[in-house]
Amino acid sequence: MTGLDYRSAGVDLDIYRQAMKRLPALMETTRTPGVMALPGGFAGLFRLGAVQNWNDPVLVCGTDGVGTKLRVAIEAGLYSTVGIDLVAMCVNDCLCLGATPLLFLDYVAMGADDANLLEQLVSGISHGCLQSGAALLGGETAIMPDMYAPGDFDLSGFCVGASERTELILGHERIAPGDVVVGIPSSGFHSNGYSLIRKVVFEYAKLNASDPLGEFHDQTVSDILLTPTRIYAREIAGVLAAAENRNVHGIAHITGGGIAENVERLMPAGVQVRIDRAAWNVPAPFDWIQKLGNISASEMDRVFNMGLGMVIIAAESCAEAVRQAASNDEYPATIIGDVVAVAPDSPGTVQLSS
Repeated sequence: MTGLDYRSAGVDLDIYRQAMKRLPALMETTRTPGVMALPGGFAGLFRLGAVQNWNDPVLVCGTDGVGTKLRVAIEAGLYSTVGIDLVAMCVNDCLCLGATPLLFLDYVAMGADDANLLEQLVSGISHGCLQSGAALLGGETAIMPDMYAPGDFDLSGFCVGASERTELILGHERIAPGDVVVGIPSSGFHSNGYSLIRKVVFEYAKLNASDPLGEFHDQTVSDILLTPTRIYAREIAGVLAAAENRNVHGIAHITGGGIAENVERLMPAGVQVRIDRAAWNVPAPFDWIQKLGNISASEMDRVFNMGLGMVIIAAESCAEAVRQAASNDEYPATIIGDVVAVAPDSPGTVQLSS
């Protein structure tokens, strides 16, 4: 009987080493002054004091994955953007507290060694880190045959940011009647609702990832569905500089649960956020998926961001400064509502006008 080895069990250490040699160059592109060199280290080191002279720093941490959007990437054979999604979903959550993103770590799980696939995934992650200003400090690649089918993989990760304790943006403490609500556009579906999207597109409508869509100037299904999640680090930094931290009263990342549920997470008792649906244009992909799957309006609101990736609540005196700082030519921010008083003992709520 021939002796068994790791390769016969599904893990090729030679390919694994080849893959690992490709990653340091990608990580180096994201290096920031806080990163400390540690050749061969088992963990990463980061100096807070290299970023700024903190007085009472608070670490702000967020973790997430990409969800079943990965199945679209696998179906399309396109892997270079889902790493951006991974970073975005973690970093955007940290930004809601007013934090400066500092570092990111990823976890990649695969069914078999694949150096090219891993390089594409980590390339996307490094691009996301560059967009957010966070250093890709390290990560883990797990090869797990029998846990994942050939060609399958999963991504998860976490971001660590920091803020002065006195500058944490805590909506429950800051939001008050008279505040103004500003919506910052999304780039599309971001990374939420893909179990429903895949059921509609691939099972119900029988489309393929490579099919061209006439209503989108012959962009393919994968072009629409794999548009990466926006990372809002530059916009939020601009807002905090333009309006001053104290005038930004709440920031919500619009993910699963939609606009109402995510904004409600910020609300103190005794106030209501009123949002005018007519204040922004819902992007065409949302109308497309709703009609394709005959999805109700209420279900769309509950599952998708409906064209707004972040919502900022700010003092009325700074609303226009916030809107301008959060805007660019491709994605202009919009004033979408206000905050009013309700009964003092009433829970904070969000009202979406029809």
